[in-house]
Amino acid sequence: MSNFTGKVVLVTGGSRGLGKAMSLGFAAQGATVIIVSRKQDSCTALAEQIVQAGGQAVGIAANTGKTEEIDALLDQLKADYARIDLLINNAGTNIALGPLTDLSPEQFDKMFQVNLRGPWYLASRIAPIMAAGGGGSIINILSVAALRPPAYNGFYAATKSGLEAITKVMAQEWANDNIRVNAIAPGPYRSDLVDSSIAAIPGFEEGMRDSTLLKRIAETDEILKPVFYLASDGNITGTTLVADGGLTAS
Repeated sequence: MSNFTGKVVLVTGGSRGLGKAMSLGFAAQGATVIIVSRKQDSCTALAEQIVQAGGQAVGIAANTGKTEEIDALLDQLKADYARIDLLINNAGTNIALGPLTDLSPEQFDKMFQVNLRGPWYLASRIAPIMAAGGGGSIINILSVAALRPPAYNGFYAATKSGLEAITKVMAQEWANDNIRVNAIAPGPYRSDLVDSSIAAIPGFEEGMRDSTLLKRIAETDEILKPVFYLASDGNITGTTLVADGGLTAS
């Protein structure tokens, strides 16, 4: 198990689902965690939970789909922290399910603002902070939809494919500053959204499970382990680590 004692870790979408698991996981391994999501109350509640357990965390509300809110976040980070060691671009949305002929330009713009423009803008502004501190690591959270785009989920797949491409460009441009940039493409895993879909949609669980070679839905901790691996010091950059139970190989 890696140890992140003394590291400063920023997690967007960090108050629920996989983001919450990452915030808790890095705090348990000694990191100071900056939890970022749209709602201050959820950020604060998780930060307080971490502090009460003996860890270090702070919650900051910011919508990473809005550049002005990212700018305000960066101003606060520069005032409060000498460096950022790890950025995890986890915030995302999927508001445009359906045939391409039924989708709107407004949905297109919203999806790209949150899922692609936001991660690029935040990373591009944090990279100089990392460089000044001797380097760091950035992890972009994708989806297997980036690798196997599904029908009726085209905008989401396009944003995640774009994020994979820009991950490689970030890795190329920032390597000389000792900044490693990688991505993780999870397959089906347990989350609040998945569990609610299972409860509401007949056959949903079976369909997700049977899409993988391992014939099961991963637990959140199984996605967390690859995150820790890429976050650790090493020689890996410009790579997408696929954690999908064999879905893309089936």
